Amino acid sequence: MGQLNIRPLHDRVIIQRLEERTTAGGIVIPETAGDKPQRGKVIAAGPGKYENGALRKLDVKVGDEVLFGKYSGTEVKVNGQDVLVMREEDIMGVVE
Repeated sequence: MGQLNIRPLHDRVIIQRLEERTTAGGIVIPETAGDKPQRGKVIAAGPGKYENGALRKLDVKVGDEVLFGKYSGTEVKVNGQDVLVMREEDIMGVVE
């Protein structure tokens, strides 16, 4: 992915959807076979959110593979690429 001309603010992150899914048996399911994947990679992250006058840094970082809800975030096109912008609270977990 090329460089994006967008910097997320506060507790927002930019996520690139992962294009394919793999079943437990190892079968790869392409994106065209069903719903959009609910898994992606964090490609940019804001500095954090101010709570009670102190900056609370994000728990996710660039490069993390994350799971998010089916209707989470807002799809935008940046430099011809579709990405998701969402708040950190919309992320359900980090895949390790």
